[in-house]
Amino acid sequence: MNGSLIQLLVLAGIAIFLILKLRSVLGTRDGFEKPPIPLDDVRPRVRRDFEVIEGGPDRDIIDHVAEGSDAAKALAEMKKAEPSFTVGPFLQGARGAYEMILMAFEKGELDRIRPFLSDDVEASFAEAIAAREAQGLTVEASFLGIKELVLHDATFAPETRFGEITVRFVGEQNYVVRNKVGEIVEGSPREVKKSRDIWTFARQMGSDDPNWQLVATGD
Repeated sequence: MNGSLIQLLVLAGIAIFLILKLRSVLGTRDGFEKPPIPLDDVRPRVRRDFEVIEGGPDRDIIDHVAEGSDAAKALAEMKKAEPSFTVGPFLQGARGAYEMILMAFEKGELDRIRPFLSDDVEASFAEAIAAREAQGLTVEASFLGIKELVLHDATFAPETRFGEITVRFVGEQNYVVRNKVGEIVEGSPREVKKSRDIWTFARQMGSDDPNWQLVATGD
């Protein structure tokens, strides 16, 4: 046996050894074996007792107005125009605004609430305060709290992006009106007076100004 044949036999032996070694490490792929099982199939299955529903009712809206109502649709449009807007926090802000504006009006302190009033409401408040002062009347009032706060209505104008939300308030306060000589002409220091108001707040959704303005009042 010559040297060349011996060399070929040695090389063939090394090749067979390497093939066997690779089979033991990598396995074989002959075209008929089952596809690999996805990891999700070998993990323990967790039973779900609930189903996640995409696009379900917006609780932030239907907790305050009837589902499918015009008010609900208007609030949904406001959210599309300004995704950060939420009804719950708005109503909390309206609660604080009601106390602030009501007390400022009773005390004749119109300047500190001017940014939160529309021109028409500001003019109406100013006229009422001026008439009161002309008669020499002064008001002593203290706010006791809000007994009821309900989202009454909502509208949205797509062309202007202005949203309006009407809220019904029932508040309680101590309320006394005195004349020029200090005599009580209305109310009592110990009497709790209920105030019932329906206020409408407006704002252009998506604007840089975060303040809502009081644009209409009623009872």
